[in-house]
Amino acid sequence: MDLALDRLIAAANQIILGKERQIQLAVCCLLAKGHLLIEDIPGVGKTTLSHTLARLFGLEYQRIQFTSDILPADIVGSTVFDTHKQQFSFHPGPIFKQMILADEINRATPKAQSALLEAMEERQVTVEGQTYPLPQPFFVIATQNPANQIGTFPLPESQVDRFLMRIELGYPSRQAERELLAGQPRHLLINGLAEALSPTQLVELQQAAAGVYASPALLDYLQAILAYTRQSPDFVNGLSPRAGLGLLAAAKAWAFVGKRQAVLPEDLQAVLPAVAGHRLNAGSSDSVGIVAPILAQVPVH
Repeated sequence: MDLALDRLIAAANQIILGKERQIQLAVCCLLAKGHLLIEDIPGVGKTTLSHTLARLFGLEYQRIQFTSDILPADIVGSTVFDTHKQQFSFHPGPIFKQMILADEINRATPKAQSALLEAMEERQVTVEGQTYPLPQPFFVIATQNPANQIGTFPLPESQVDRFLMRIELGYPSRQAERELLAGQPRHLLINGLAEALSPTQLVELQQAAAGVYASPALLDYLQAILAYTRQSPDFVNGLSPRAGLGLLAAAKAWAFVGKRQAVLPEDLQAVLPAVAGHRLNAGSSDSVGIVAPILAQVPVH
């Protein structure tokens, strides 16, 4: 199955050119059972990346376009009275798929954004007191435009914290852009993608990644990072215990993709910007700059 995962990453790199690190982070996010936030300007491949991952993992895919007038019921569904049966019945919304693309999530109001909170944390939704489980596996990949663009609403901290990682794609390199210009349209290439792994195999990979060994010394280093963020005057709020668990899960997934049986400090450092940047400073897209003082000040155990 390791070879299948390698082929999956290689296939994704043929669609999203020149973004090997971002693709590996996105794959690790899924292996760690996390949700992914992609923040960047329109047109750099955010939607293409999510669709590519859904196709390669064989996941049921649903794109939800977030707008200023979208309502929670438009996302989770609603209860409607059936005149034939003379009773109320639940009509599931588009969230009942294995992978959801919440496109331009920060163009919706906070009320609409909140419809995702329960789904992302508990993999279920509650409508009029009735709870409905979501498909397994279940992921949300959300895209958002920079906050300085017209018509955006900032994501509340509780919503931001539900995303295990935040990444930015950025402009392609000159060579990658030339290949884009000279090649086929990306949507045609995605349509031709074959499933590299099944959802069942993805669950097995998630279990294998979670089983990667983390030594007591590695956990000491992780706790030192968490303590630094909570004590440093550079940050208003430090990383929460949930963020610590997410950082460990992401580091295990990074080590697993690298075919290592144990987590190294370098694995924690590799995923730290994507996991911690949006939690420590949601208003800045410079995740590497945000965590730079942590890496400089916290010694490796």
